[in-house]
Amino acid sequence: MAHKSDFQFSIREYKLSDQDVVMSLFHDGILEHVYPAFFKAISNPDHVGIALSISMAGYVLGGSSYFQALLFGTLWAGFIYYCCHDIYDSYMMGRLNTDMADIQASYLEIPDNGFWVAEADVNGQVKVVGMVAVTGQRGVEEGERFDDLNGGVSVTEFAQDAGDRSYARMTHVVVAFAWRRRNLGSQLTRKALDFCKDRGFSRFVMALSSPQTAAISMCQKLGFVQTSSYHNTHANPWFSKLARINVIEMEKLI
Repeated sequence: MAHKSDFQFSIREYKLSDQDVVMSLFHDGILEHVYPAFFKAISNPDHVGIALSISMAGYVLGGSSYFQALLFGTLWAGFIYYCCHDIYDSYMMGRLNTDMADIQASYLEIPDNGFWVAEADVNGQVKVVGMVAVTGQRGVEEGERFDDLNGGVSVTEFAQDAGDRSYARMTHVVVAFAWRRRNLGSQLTRKALDFCKDRGFSRFVMALSSPQTAAISMCQKLGFVQTSSYHNTHANPWFSKLARINVIEMEKLI
């Protein structure tokens, strides 16, 4: 059953005809985190100190050249931006080349998985403006609950309290920019939660990057609890450390 809101959108199961717009939405939704991550990283006191030191070195090596000082500082900032971009870009490309390459086979043909899109009436035309996916895991042994995001983080005490090693993971939650702050993200999450309840899962988990403050706040309002935080991502570990990006693992008992 489709969910509706005051803003005239509905949520339905993914169709093959959605592929191009879903790919574009996913691409833009992931890469939009690069700038917030960069500004958060470059404003870190450690990076500010390094930038000033490098700029001073450029000033001295350039014979009291302000241009050289600016150039050296800019190169450091550019490297931090590259680290942030690489983390999100490599994640995006990895997904586009794996599960997103065949959504039908990866999600719709597996009973415990699901993929939905949100539609809205835009100037008389129905357009896809959001998406969400779920993958279910049953009978996962202790210490085995990890994916390509978390670097092998084991089951937490919070999860063990549920008394069930099975869980469902929500991924690919993206809302088009023009439809932000209209409760669509919450509606997509509730759609995924309803699916998980119907499939008999008692735990619902998701991973977010630390710059996604709005998404983290939304999940907390929906009853999610943070269970771990780590910077061991799929990317180069030094890039993760320099970018100051952590993966925030969150769970909800349902």
